[in-house]
Amino acid sequence: MRWRTRAVYPFSAIVGQDTMKLALILNVINPKIGGVLLRGEKGTGKSLAVRALAHLLPEVDVVSDCPFHCDPVNQKEMCDSCTTKSENGEQLPVAKRSVSVVDLPIGATEDRLVGTIDIEKAIKTGEKHFEPGLLADANRNILYIDEVNLLDDHLVDVLLDAAAMGVNFVEREGVSFSHPSQFVLVGTMNPEEGELRPQLLDRFGLAVDVKGIPYREARAEIVRRRVKFESDPQSFAKSSHENQEQIRDNIVKATELLPQVTLSDEMLDLITKICVDFGVDGHRADITIYKTACTIAAFKGRTQVNEDDVREAAELALPHRLRRQPFDEPQQEQQQIQDSIDDWNQNQENPPPPETESPPEDSSDSSQNQELPENEQVFEADAPHKVKPLETPVLDQMQRKGSGRRSKTRTNSKTGRYVASVIPNGKVQDLAFDATLRAAAPFQNRRRQDSDSQNALLIEKCDLRQKVREKKLGNLIVFVVDASGSMAAEERMTATKGAILSLLLDAYQRRDRVGMVAFRKNCAELVLPPTNSVELAQRCLSNLPTGGRTPMAHGLKSGLETIRSWMQRDKEAIPLLALVSDGRANVDLNGGDPVEEAKALARDIKMSGIKSIAIDTERDFITFGLVKQICNEMGGKYLRLEELSAAPLVSAVRNNLPQSHQMTMNFGGEIA
Repeated sequence: MRWRTRAVYPFSAIVGQDTMKLALILNVINPKIGGVLLRGEKGTGKSLAVRALAHLLPEVDVVSDCPFHCDPVNQKEMCDSCTTKSENGEQLPVAKRSVSVVDLPIGATEDRLVGTIDIEKAIKTGEKHFEPGLLADANRNILYIDEVNLLDDHLVDVLLDAAAMGVNFVEREGVSFSHPSQFVLVGTMNPEEGELRPQLLDRFGLAVDVKGIPYREARAEIVRRRVKFESDPQSFAKSSHENQEQIRDNIVKATELLPQVTLSDEMLDLITKICVDFGVDGHRADITIYKTACTIAAFKGRTQVNEDDVREAAELALPHRLRRQPFDEPQQEQQQIQDSIDDWNQNQENPPPPETESPPEDSSDSSQNQELPENEQVFEADAPHKVKPLETPVLDQMQRKGSGRRSKTRTNSKTGRYVASVIPNGKVQDLAFDATLRAAAPFQNRRRQDSDSQNALLIEKCDLRQKVREKKLGNLIVFVVDASGSMAAEERMTATKGAILSLLLDAYQRRDRVGMVAFRKNCAELVLPPTNSVELAQRCLSNLPTGGRTPMAHGLKSGLETIRSWMQRDKEAIPLLALVSDGRANVDLNGGDPVEEAKALARDIKMSGIKSIAIDTERDFITFGLVKQICNEMGGKYLRLEELSAAPLVSAVRNNLPQSHQMTMNFGGEIA
């Protein structure tokens, strides 16, 4: 083995974390598995393992003068240039190269990722030349994304498409180009900083939850090995040489054996049985388990997949595909997988009898309490509803720096998507080269007559164009919820909590911030400061009690102050206040009439430019219409109690979000 100048901690010396190491090795043996996502606490060795894996792998043959590191003997996966040379009988120059880790920074632009025009060559020669990006460097290497959950969505989509197809297609700035981009995709993330969207989670073949080792002896061994490595890296690496070679040999043998591995119809039936039992969406899980089980068999030196291989593959491929709702409780996946296997084995021996229909259960709820409680109660929330993706274009020209996934906005950040070009106002910060060339093209003949320059293109200041970029921005939603005793009638709070959770699910996926003010007894309380933490929001809502009087003015004041406080920190936020109440205010704020005080605060909300909606929970035979009056004072949208279900409330919030800051949303679907 050729030792690199910079010492790397040996892969074989990593203590524990066997599942993480196995997932990484399987993807190296078979990159078509689709990559691995390492989720877990900081300081658990995720980045260390990735770099150690690259150091472990054997060197590979590459075409020495090819920017895409093509395999000189695999014409099917060559770039166009190498393919043409090979077909013409040219001898391709071959060199040995170590597998490397290509880092994708969080702040990378789309140009840096996929590639763009080589500006220097274009100016000198007048021809379009492709300048490779990180996806070119990653071909036949490991592409590593630390904190992948913080990467812009459009970049994640691009790299996952490239990982799935093995080819990077570039159609931008007048360039049409493609090149091989087959890499081992490894992403790491800390779930506390926000999850990936379910659609993106599903695109990772395998996922491993990485946790710190709780055992004292193992932790002590980690410390001892790390200290030895830092004291003398070369000696420590040499002491692990034998183990490293053993793992390397196993990887090489497994890679050679993999094409010979077969999976029987019985094992395929078991795979589909497990996926059906788990209710996973789509068919990607079945395919991934199939590929992973074959790779596990090859790694173990077998050509036939058995039941244990399927079980191990399912444990790696299923967990991140199960939790469709962020409020679901964690499940014991390993036990459920084993139960599916046991059930399958039992059915193989004793086929089940034909199913018979059972009488429908009585769905009526006789325990529903129609009377107001004298004491406080805590109601559970209705199940949250799924919502379809939204298109939220921005019509104004305001440039924002925030982040999120709902409202499209112009941005001066170079991480946004290039959508147009403009004549710059002052110094060019982000050159739109294609638009600049188009502006300069008509004047080339005249300029050459007046210039001695040898450049193929003569560009003047008036030709320069600047890129207009677009990104998505999150929103701020503050619920002002009546938690007084009247909300317990007919368990109205159950529907209210379910509606809030439904919106929070949508907000969670789009990086909105949601806060909640609850008013009851004699005051209001900010029970949920603006947050995008789903687990925190779910706990606060679950524990919210109901009972007491109705201090509505206190609630409106607290909601207004919460929004104003947040807007001082983030002036680009798009706020919405959602009032949920029966309107029967009976606690004053400053010694006046409680209802009039609430109306005065409603007018303050309107004057502040804050959009609002009001949900009226009043259902008695004789109604006072107070919520409607307060809603009119806020200038918001009014909904009656019969519309207070999760779907209408989510729809109402969505439809009212975009109109602040002259922004408009175009929603392309209804509540699922």
